[in-house]
Amino acid sequence: MAGWSTLGGRDERAAVVPFWIAGAGLVLVTTAAWIFVIASSGDDMDMVPSVGAYVGSWTVMMAAMMLPAAGPMVFMFAAAQARRRTSSGVAVPTWIFVAGYLLVWAAAGVLVYVLVQAASDLATRLDPPDRSIWAPIALGATLVAAGLYQFTRLKRVCLSHCRSPLAFVAQHWRDGRIGALGMGARHGLYCLGCCWALFAVLVAAGVMSLAWMLLLTLVVFVEKLLPGDRPFAAATGICLIALGIAVASGMTAMPWMVG
Repeated sequence: MAGWSTLGGRDERAAVVPFWIAGAGLVLVTTAAWIFVIASSGDDMDMVPSVGAYVGSWTVMMAAMMLPAAGPMVFMFAAAQARRRTSSGVAVPTWIFVAGYLLVWAAAGVLVYVLVQAASDLATRLDPPDRSIWAPIALGATLVAAGLYQFTRLKRVCLSHCRSPLAFVAQHWRDGRIGALGMGARHGLYCLGCCWALFAVLVAAGVMSLAWMLLLTLVVFVEKLLPGDRPFAAATGICLIALGIAVASGMTAMPWMVG
């Protein structure tokens, strides 16, 4: 692949400039997203009237939570494009890759909106005593399911792709803007496959729970970036299962819930 040719001297230094521009852009976008999240924490997103507003807020929240862990992949793509620029004079802006990545999370937000609205409609049809019975069971089941998912093969496969930026770029490289958009979307699908169960917990906790957002951001970051991911994934799974059993049985309430 042309993007991986060996460069030296002035060409190598020239390739570093776009890489750092991409890094600065990633920091700015992530910081802006977290400012929005912190300002909105405690709001009830379940009451957002339109799918557009909900999905927009969801996508910004996913940018805040997922872009830090996606940083190595974004930097790898930026480095490859920078080398292509020095060798052929043609390169694709890194923001297109990031846009493809976030499009996947936006699409997931549409599904979450539908599920949340369906759950809200069901809740309005139940009397408060009935809700007090099934709500802890539903929350506990969500936690247990998220914990069990940590031990599945699909989780391991998706996580391995997310943890290997060089291998991902080498295997899934596509030229052009459409290719970059598709690469970002493919990486987003792997991230979604890796983390969807954890974000189900976030939805169960009320979506805009800042404490759960910070905790899950840390969990995702550690899973994807630190060595020895299997022991950590297993420990996370055990903790989620234990908390789920405690919540479903009524031993404890779901912590840090919104609403």
